[in-house]
Amino acid sequence: MLEVLDRKAPDEAPRAGFTVTKKQGNAVERNRMRRRMKEAVRLSAQFAMQPGHDYVIVAHREALGAPFDELTNALVTRIASRQNSKGRTPGKSDGKKP
Repeated sequence: MLEVLDRKAPDEAPRAGFTVTKKQGNAVERNRMRRRMKEAVRLSAQFAMQPGHDYVIVAHREALGAPFDELTNALVTRIASRQNSKGRTPGKSDGKKP
């Protein structure tokens, strides 16, 4: 899962945050998932990130067993697909009615 927030600061570097809930496994597994996601962003996904945006990446259990190339490609694809989406403030709706 990926959340993007536009900070309205185009001169600043993009920031990434990583989170894994306790439902996803014990501390060792959660840390391993977080480390894999951080490395995927460091190696290739950061190039897809726009300046002045915050990215929050929520890892799921599938991140443990997925081949690293697939994990990296999925992350880059998800970030690129969100570039057209407007960043939103957490807790606020986009104005559309359900």
